Amino acid sequence: MGRRAFLRWLAGVAAAAGAAWLGLWKWENRQGGRVAQDAGIALHPPTDVSANDGALLSFFILSDLHVNAGFRTPGDRLRKALADIETFGSKAEAIVVTGDATESATEKDYAELRSILDDFKRLPPIYANMGNHEYYSIWINENGGWSKETAPNGKSDAMSREAFLSFFGLKKPYHDVWLKGHHIVLLSQETYVQEKPEVSEGAWYSDEQMDWFRRAMAEPAGGKPVFVMIHQPLPPAGRDGGAHQLIRAIEFRDILKPYPNVFVFWGHNHLAFDSGTHYVRETFHGFNNSSVGKARSRQPQSSAPQAANADIAQGLFVEVYADKVRVRGREFADRTWVAGADWTIPLEAGNGE
Repeated sequence: MGRRAFLRWLAGVAAAAGAAWLGLWKWENRQGGRVAQDAGIALHPPTDVSANDGALLSFFILSDLHVNAGFRTPGDRLRKALADIETFGSKAEAIVVTGDATESATEKDYAELRSILDDFKRLPPIYANMGNHEYYSIWINENGGWSKETAPNGKSDAMSREAFLSFFGLKKPYHDVWLKGHHIVLLSQETYVQEKPEVSEGAWYSDEQMDWFRRAMAEPAGGKPVFVMIHQPLPPAGRDGGAHQLIRAIEFRDILKPYPNVFVFWGHNHLAFDSGTHYVRETFHGFNNSSVGKARSRQPQSSAPQAANADIAQGLFVEVYADKVRVRGREFADRTWVAGADWTIPLEAGNGE
């Protein structure tokens, strides 16, 4: 698309907003640092998570970190989350980040994220997928300011993908991992408005990714649950999505239909666990995560989510048992479990037994 056509399209767009990372990454923490000092919190292991309670696997899911080199607050919230997670020790066997790990995916944002991660030496392996904000470098001009008028500011979606994949050593923006015999599948947004203006802030998956997803789901799961990570939420059943949603939603749901015990996790809308609906039951179990960096809570008697709350930094903790999966909301700001965000799902027979 030519520059003039691109600018004409921009003139008809109200705003480009969202949350981001179109790719997937696994960052094995190798360096230590100032965990308790930086977080300002003493390390106290949780007393209500037992290492010998029969869980076969347990891991955290974090979404919408929004680490920003020019604004400390999201990074400080991430530090609190990681400091809390370290207290779980062997009870937290992985961290999965479901998109928007940085605010604008600039070189400085990536450097800030790396700096934060490098300060923690006792973290489990980290796996991640990408959302829309990983493409946001096209909105950032050479002076580091937001400039929609001059977009794409000498950049492209291809450059955003390559920068992300190169930084995290990946070949594809989607992948999967097996943890203690459990399959975790991470899907990723593959393009943005510079290449496909019509996708807006929606999650567009290519034919190649959807074929790969179909094959990944067909792999025998040995009777165990399968965990699927996306970033943008699904639209209502029966239709495809648009802006701020998973676009090829009908096909996505069709791929999942044959399989029991599938758990799908997304973020993107930043709603704290006291706001909105966070669990839905279809042919799969769907969970709408909160946000570490920009969680928003609805005030009483108001349907409108408020601005990001400085006292909120939330995520999900997943415990897998032989006969059930438990999913709990965690408040990292004060290291407590969120009342009302606690689901125990009995497992059905199936999934390649």
